[in-house]
Amino acid sequence: MTSDHHDTLSPSSDNTDNAVRSEIQEYLTISQQRRWIFPRAALVGVCAGVIALLFRAALTSADAVRNALLSWAHGFPMLGWIFPMCLTMLGAGVSVAITRHYAPEASGSGIPHLEAVLHRFRKLEWRRVLPVKFFGGIVAIGSGLVLGREGPTVQMGGAVGDALSRWLKVPEGERLTLISAGAGAGLAAAFNAPLSGLVFVLEEVRRDFQPIVFGAAFVAAVIADIIARIGSGQFPVFAVPSYPVSPLASLPIFALLGIVAGLLGIVFNRSLVTTIEFYARLPDHLIVPAAALTGGIVGLTGWFSPLLVGSGHSLAELTLKGDLLLWSILLFFPLRFLLMMISYGTGAPGGIFAPLLVLGALIGLAIGQIVHHLLPDIVPIPAVFAVVGMAAYFTAIVRAPLTGIMLIVEMTGNYNQMLPLLVSCFCAYAVAEYLKDSPIYEALLERDLRRSSDAHMLKEPVVVEFTIQAGAPFVGLEVRSLGLPPGCILVRCSDGKREWIPKANTRLEAHMRITAVIAPEATNGLEILKRGCQA
Repeated sequence: MTSDHHDTLSPSSDNTDNAVRSEIQEYLTISQQRRWIFPRAALVGVCAGVIALLFRAALTSADAVRNALLSWAHGFPMLGWIFPMCLTMLGAGVSVAITRHYAPEASGSGIPHLEAVLHRFRKLEWRRVLPVKFFGGIVAIGSGLVLGREGPTVQMGGAVGDALSRWLKVPEGERLTLISAGAGAGLAAAFNAPLSGLVFVLEEVRRDFQPIVFGAAFVAAVIADIIARIGSGQFPVFAVPSYPVSPLASLPIFALLGIVAGLLGIVFNRSLVTTIEFYARLPDHLIVPAAALTGGIVGLTGWFSPLLVGSGHSLAELTLKGDLLLWSILLFFPLRFLLMMISYGTGAPGGIFAPLLVLGALIGLAIGQIVHHLLPDIVPIPAVFAVVGMAAYFTAIVRAPLTGIMLIVEMTGNYNQMLPLLVSCFCAYAVAEYLKDSPIYEALLERDLRRSSDAHMLKEPVVVEFTIQAGAPFVGLEVRSLGLPPGCILVRCSDGKREWIPKANTRLEAHMRITAVIAPEATNGLEILKRGCQA
């Protein structure tokens, strides 16, 4: 670095000096290590695929046991409801207690925590996260809570990447790449959707299109998908008829579907954050009992309709085939919505992918059936809207349209609806962005960071990464002009093609990725970097 840069952003502790040296040494050695990244990513894919396959098999068995219990309990009409209610109460209480005691970061889907790790805000303790997520997820989802297995497989895949990188003693940058690859592998194995796993890493988890990240995620996702297909078959996740191409005259209706999905996606995001805040305000000694009570409500609902509990795979297939009447959709949607909110709010290990896809399918089928009754020539097959509704709702909530489109195409094996998918997802995305609603994982990450104050995070020097968004305050500024405090120093820049150590006169540009070391005394440096890199 130049002396000018040192004067402007000089570290003020020995710990910061050591962190800077570590970053520079990593930069100098990483090019020598990259030739091994793809074999290592393949190994991550194998391990993540095996874990996802075992997780899926365990949940399938748990669902079978729960359904058998429900069938047996219905033989006792007066008292049978007690059994499913107690089962879900026990599952919710045990899973939340285990998670809170051993690995609080394993609660929920785990994707926001994984993103915090990749931005270097958090550490990933795979020895705790992996077993708690695996067994806690089986207990929570298997007992009937309205949660999905996909979020857990993403976090477990990331934990696998972290474990192997530490075992192989790779540099920090490559470790983060292997964590990203493991996350993509987890999603690919969960949905039999390798391209979706790849795109999800690039679009949401890492937001880094460097060739090394792309290649590692691609290799891991493909290998994990192969492992999953060996164990579970090569069929799509959802059995959907091969619907013909929709008429062009129906595109305005698909646009309407996107608008409705966008509005309801905002309701979903804000309701989920509100529910989490409600449970978080409970005294510590009441959280596990509250989770058990929530499980009891979910289990009692399952006594009346098994379709309303669990991940919702059976309900999704009925919806995608168009086998639900409009009145049943109007009943199922609010009930599934409410049950999903309170299930996730408990903090039990489980994701939102599958539940939100079910809700999106219900929205699409409802609109399809309504318009079919009014304009049967324009909407000849209402169930097509259920397929498109999943992607539109996913886009509105997660704000990852490419992942949503690829996910639905790969899960259903139906490529005929590509144009309607593009139209609906664009409208859903535009509505959510126009109303300035935060994507769900970003909102959950921001909430987590707010609850952990900067002072708590900076008890020791930390290394953080940011991507400079187009239109952000830092765009076009030199490093010397950023206003960073002493002890907050930039140590690496990357534009997707090359990496270098910045100087005082280095000019920052949009989409550039920067790495900084922040000392404990530079408490406001993190906030300055956040504001400067966001549009």
